[in-house]
Amino acid sequence: MKNQEQRSATIAAQAAGATDSATGGVVPGISLSTTYLRGPDYVPLRPDNIYGRDANDTVRQAEEVIRRLEGAAASLLFPSGMAAVAAVFRALPSGARVVMQNGIYWGTLKWVRDYCLRRAIILDEIDAAKPEALAEACRSSADMVWIETPSNPWLRTVDIAAASGVAHKSGAVLVVDGTAATPVLTRALDLGADLVMHSATKALNGHSDVLAGVLSCRDPGNPMWQEIATDRHDAGAIIGPFEAWLLMRGMRTLPLRVERMSANALAVAEYLAAHPRIETVYYPGLASHVGHEIARRQMQGGYGYLLSALVVGGRARALEVVGRLQLFHRATSLGGVESLVEHRHTIEPHTGIPENLIRLSVGIEAVEDLIADLAQALEG
Repeated sequence: MKNQEQRSATIAAQAAGATDSATGGVVPGISLSTTYLRGPDYVPLRPDNIYGRDANDTVRQAEEVIRRLEGAAASLLFPSGMAAVAAVFRALPSGARVVMQNGIYWGTLKWVRDYCLRRAIILDEIDAAKPEALAEACRSSADMVWIETPSNPWLRTVDIAAASGVAHKSGAVLVVDGTAATPVLTRALDLGADLVMHSATKALNGHSDVLAGVLSCRDPGNPMWQEIATDRHDAGAIIGPFEAWLLMRGMRTLPLRVERMSANALAVAEYLAAHPRIETVYYPGLASHVGHEIARRQMQGGYGYLLSALVVGGRARALEVVGRLQLFHRATSLGGVESLVEHRHTIEPHTGIPENLIRLSVGIEAVEDLIADLAQALEG
């Protein structure tokens, strides 16, 4: 079967065809060398392997899995999601103009605001989930449009295809943070994005034991992509081979995990939406969600593992519920096989997050057990 005919489950389970050619093992080995041999004529034995900063077979194998899952022309791994974000912004010239979705991951917004201020980059933050707001912001020329869909923690959904048309008309590159969707549910490049970013720490790895980020592109000839690749090599923002190997191992079950997590999250969202002690549930899989129709069009096979809810009774009540949960771990992250809960206002108190908002990252546990845990926490 040709590579382009393979589906996500096959690409992931087979690690895009990677094996250990040295031993014949079905599991790829780990290449730990930081430097490589040259022959008596001082010519590298392999022209693509000169120094480990940007040349490692294990890293390349993990990148190939992501490239194939994403339907990308090229993918590059970074040591964290924020390192990938930073690589994109470092490719912008001083004085550039960026249109950025508001209400997204606070770590991205905080770093971007500081960086743009230092580099005299014009930053316009808008509600990109409102098409008219994005269109208005892009009436003037822009260098980049950055969206996150579904967004964290509000689960706002942006029409990627529509955003692509608006961005390109403005002369801008469209970058999509697809961390909460994964390429299993949404292939942003197919919908018109130029670059897509994932915090691979989250669902791509899925086991809460690897820090990683990844960027993928539709056109490797894009000048911004070439700047990113050069910067990664020269500045050394490289993931280690062991982390890349762990990431590749985690991705072999990615479609299975995402399917189970999405089904669990929908069941949890429906339970919470009907509970009298919950004000509102933010989850794109609910028909009541303002972005449900967009999500239905551009998310295939599920609506993701992330949701937020407002607890009746304010901050005190929300903290009581979080404190009583027994299966949901109280920890900051998302996308792992284990379910997590956050009281977001405690994590980011100065960003307008309601004090009664809790964010759930739903894992692969038996959903009946997760709902029972929520029931006892809400009703106790």
